Amino acid sequence: MNKQELIASIAAKADLSKDQAGAALEGFIDSITESLSAGNDVRLLGFGNFMVSRREAKMGRNPQTGAQVEIKAANVARFKVGKGLKDKIN
Repeated sequence: MNKQELIASIAAKADLSKDQAGAALEGFIDSITESLSAGNDVRLLGFGNFMVSRREAKMGRNPQTGAQVEIKAANVARFKVGKGLKDKIN
C-alpha cells in the first residue's frame, strides 16, 4: 500500500474527503517526526512504539575499492510492534 492508497483507505473508513484524510495523515506524520526529533518516544497502545536509538560510529568498508571508511554515529528511528498488531497479523 502506498501513501495515496492509505489516504483513500482512511477517507473511506473515517467518512472523510481525500483532502481531509491526507491532511490528517500529514499531521500524524509531522507529530511523530517532531516528537522523535525532540527525543521523545511515541507509544500507540495496541499498535506499537516509535523511538529513537543511537547508532555508534564504526569502521566500514567500501565494497568497490576495499578501502576502510568511517561510518559516523547517528540517531535512528525504530518501531517496535505492539502486541495487538502482532496478534492481528499472525
